[in-house]
Amino acid sequence: MPHIVQFAGPGRVELVDTAPAPLVPGGARVATWYSGISAGTELTAYRGTNPYLTSTWDPVRRIFVPGEPSFAYPVQGWGYSEVGQVVEIADDVTDVAVGDVVHGMWGHRSDAVVPARALAGRMLPPGADAILGTFARVGAIALNAVLAADVRLGESVAIFGQGVIGLLATRLATAAGGHVLAVDTQPARLAMAERFGAAEVVDARDPRGGGAVVRERTNGGADSAIELSGSDRALHEAVRSVIAEGVVAASGFYQGGAEHLRLGEEFHHNRVRLVASQISGVPVGLGGRWNQDRLVRTVMDLILSGRVDAAALVTDVVDAAEVATVFARLDRGDSGILQAILRFEAAPERTA
Repeated sequence: MPHIVQFAGPGRVELVDTAPAPLVPGGARVATWYSGISAGTELTAYRGTNPYLTSTWDPVRRIFVPGEPSFAYPVQGWGYSEVGQVVEIADDVTDVAVGDVVHGMWGHRSDAVVPARALAGRMLPPGADAILGTFARVGAIALNAVLAADVRLGESVAIFGQGVIGLLATRLATAAGGHVLAVDTQPARLAMAERFGAAEVVDARDPRGGGAVVRERTNGGADSAIELSGSDRALHEAVRSVIAEGVVAASGFYQGGAEHLRLGEEFHHNRVRLVASQISGVPVGLGGRWNQDRLVRTVMDLILSGRVDAAALVTDVVDAAEVATVFARLDRGDSGILQAILRFEAAPERTA
């Protein structure tokens, strides 16, 4: 019987049995090999802080309103970084074939029926390490942030938060010609940021604050900043770090209030442009040329060519049955984890 990861309640996650999905016209059945955990987003479900669990999302007005939560425990199917093999297709499917190894979004589940059109162009080439496909979505999020910050050749960009997405953003911003100042509290992550091309690293624990250190290092402020930690304190320091009329791309998933974000200070006096970067859309002005498919395609080309060493970010590959242990470690801030990946029974032995 297939399995699926279920958030049973705050602090409770488990792997449970689920009925196999029926194959429908236009569908392809995929046996999941690997599924990457996106710690920032998924910890909001684990902790019960996600706004969908506490309020109602009105899709017409696009606002959260008081009322019955849009999602209620138990919550199943979270996850958006999957890789697997096509094992069955509907009679009308021509976009993929049985045996193709594909990446996409179908949640932490061992068996999924996915619209074949969503898998078109998302095949991994023969011989590629399949686990690299789990970076398609998080890489697209990182690239979207770099585009939102308008990183340009010869300009400086401070990237706050050197988790998986922050490190990918550091590598991508460097590839775009930016002078990257990587900011984090963990020495190991700062060391990885240097490996990923950061020109300078900044310890956010400096009593002056990361923003002040960046301003000093750049002789007056970075041209732009990207915030990817999801911390309101880090967002405030990102605002402090940029030049007058500089841009800050707020790309973290912020929870609760923002007592450390003081908009009457540098934000107001330096006329900082604060933009939200979220993967459901591309930056204003790029919509005619960029979309989510292009983001994914660009990132995967870089990863598969070796220009972005995503495999270096994988610290944990664990059986899906161990999901509770992994989330407990993530919840307590285990510094040993960067990218944790769930392995399902169909996964072959890795050769890379």
